[in-house]
Amino acid sequence: MKEGKLLIVDDNRGILSAVKLLADKHFAEVVTLASPNSLVSTLRTFKADVVLLDMNFSAGINSGNEGIYWLRQIADKYPETKVVLFTAYADIDLAVKAMKHGAVDFIVKPWDNDKLIASLRNACRLSRRHSDPKRGDESRPDDKPMFWGESEAMSRIRETVEKVAVTDANILITGENGTGKEMLAREIHRLSTRRGGTMVSLDMGAIPDTLFESELFGHVKGAFTDARTDRAGKFETASGGTLFLDEIGNLPLHMQAKLLTVLQNRSIVRLGSNTPVPVDIRLITATNRDLFDLTAQGGFRQDLLYRINTIHIVLPPLRSRKEDIAPLAAMFLARYAEKYGKRVAGFTSAASERLAAHAWEGNIRELQHTVEKAVIMSDAEIIDAAQLLLRPATAVAADNEMSTLEQMERRMIRDAIAACNGNMTAVAQQLGITRQTLYNKIKRYGL
Repeated sequence: MKEGKLLIVDDNRGILSAVKLLADKHFAEVVTLASPNSLVSTLRTFKADVVLLDMNFSAGINSGNEGIYWLRQIADKYPETKVVLFTAYADIDLAVKAMKHGAVDFIVKPWDNDKLIASLRNACRLSRRHSDPKRGDESRPDDKPMFWGESEAMSRIRETVEKVAVTDANILITGENGTGKEMLAREIHRLSTRRGGTMVSLDMGAIPDTLFESELFGHVKGAFTDARTDRAGKFETASGGTLFLDEIGNLPLHMQAKLLTVLQNRSIVRLGSNTPVPVDIRLITATNRDLFDLTAQGGFRQDLLYRINTIHIVLPPLRSRKEDIAPLAAMFLARYAEKYGKRVAGFTSAASERLAAHAWEGNIRELQHTVEKAVIMSDAEIIDAAQLLLRPATAVAADNEMSTLEQMERRMIRDAIAACNGNMTAVAQQLGITRQTLYNKIKRYGL
């Protein structure tokens, strides 16, 4: 018996033809798209049960950010539609990130036909179960309190948050990748007077330039190709609640000017319209970059920095709050043991020591992924040090010689230049910065 409706999105027409030929034998309806730009409008008319979505569409870019962006769009507008991601690059961290944003599976090219079809059929069944009216509503992520830990640094941040959350002050959260900036933003929203409203999150580094205005401010019918109906942007959707703009430091200067205008006027104008629409939002922004240094270099507008920086909260890296590692690991262990149906009860003393000694360059996110992988691979009730799959402490220490934000940024730029074979346009796109900002940083760091 054939399954429901499948939408395949990939810029390689050869892959589209091959997968469609295979899927036609197993699905009642199969539609293909060579570009994701019409994805949302297609789903409006073609009620797909499953979307098989490529993760990279721009030449020379293999970060997966495009796939994550469109995955979020589908999850936001068509939550009953399940997504299986398609990529030529096997990356465990990227896979975990994709699952976090709602993907049900992650298929690596070249694919195995049987595994691909099995994954798509499973996703289709999940989609039907999701759309069952008898199914109970899941709890909103905003309703779950933040885990603060036991460190003095986090206690001070908690005191600050409890004071400012009840106000409408704009908040800037900074810290290294993986320190929990979005989780903190959700906690602020949960404690605020706007908790009855919506918290809308948007990764500024993942928005293509051509979709910036439409995504933030909305558009009217006919504003551009495929704009077949009026659509509210993130500002309107968040009105009455909280708007969280992640990776604000990646926003190009010309987009910063447009964002500043909206924040000053407290109104938006949809793309293709001349009519201002008032918006009432509480703004929280986050970045892993030093915006003050970026402003001094001319890469970020000073007036915008003042606008978003009424309250500044700096989240410390996990390596500077080691007393929080054990309770965080225990929390993740319980979560994933339940998720994967494993009878895993704790860590051996050697594993606990290994967790405490690790540098955790990826911070809480790295710890979370480490525990998740250990739970998946474990066949015992207690996880040993070897099952954590962490590098020896000496290797970690050698890699961790550069531990400041500036040192990490230097290494990131160096690695991106090597990965892109010196193509500075591709490097700038991969890092989410302008070419001029990239050249300034290359000169500064002596690369």
